[in-house]
Amino acid sequence: MNFKIIAAAAALLATQSFAIIGVGAHYAPGFGTKMKAGPKAKVADNINFSHEGFDEMMQGFGFKLWIDLLPIIDIEGTLNIQFGSYDASLYVVNPTSGAENEIPLEIELAGTPFAKANPKYVSMNGDLSITYPITSLPIIRPYIGGGLTVFANSFILNQAYVSGLIDDPTLQQMIAKAAEGGTTPEEIQQQQAKLQETGEALKERVQEKAAKESIKTSIGGHALVGFRLKLPIIPIAAYCNFKYYFGGDYPKEIDAGHMTLEVGGGLAI
Repeated sequence: MNFKIIAAAAALLATQSFAIIGVGAHYAPGFGTKMKAGPKAKVADNINFSHEGFDEMMQGFGFKLWIDLLPIIDIEGTLNIQFGSYDASLYVVNPTSGAENEIPLEIELAGTPFAKANPKYVSMNGDLSITYPITSLPIIRPYIGGGLTVFANSFILNQAYVSGLIDDPTLQQMIAKAAEGGTTPEEIQQQQAKLQETGEALKERVQEKAAKESIKTSIGGHALVGFRLKLPIIPIAAYCNFKYYFGGDYPKEIDAGHMTLEVGGGLAI
């Protein structure tokens, strides 16, 4: 048995393996957040609207920068983006025949990294954390800490929002014309075509406004517990954090879970 190799390996593992600075990316699911569904309700004459909710785990990802150089404490800066998808639709109702036609809505949210798709609730947060590490252990570096969080939340596409878009004069004129009744099959068919055109015009207005809607920001904080794992010499580290958030403003449909797990890795120099 080569005792020199064993001794060298033992000395290597006993070496403190922290880095001066590190940068990484991580998976960041959110736990416990729920969104309430909205009932189907009238937003204009012969046009209804409803949206679904969600209660599954929010998916997410993030990026992290950390500094181990300071005595006693370390510093972390983190950006997380989490999202939950939900369905939303307009329903065009013919008042004469009672026929109802669904128009699913797809929107693009301003200030988020998502293209046009089913509506999403997007929660973004920037964390500045101060952590207290346990430095007596080789390879693994446990820590606890907390800090400041800036929250940025998207709006929810709900009945009040859609109803507020009916102020467009062109839309109002289309709604008024589509409300004119029909008695013969041809007139009923024409009325349905007008209603469908009105619904599609409202859909385009929703998409146009959503693409310009600003993200709302607020201030709060967080507590965290976690660890980093790094072998000596090798400039790669893995990390895992659990964070609990407090404070922040959310849309009324959102029941925030306040919990996030960060699992990832990156370069540690």
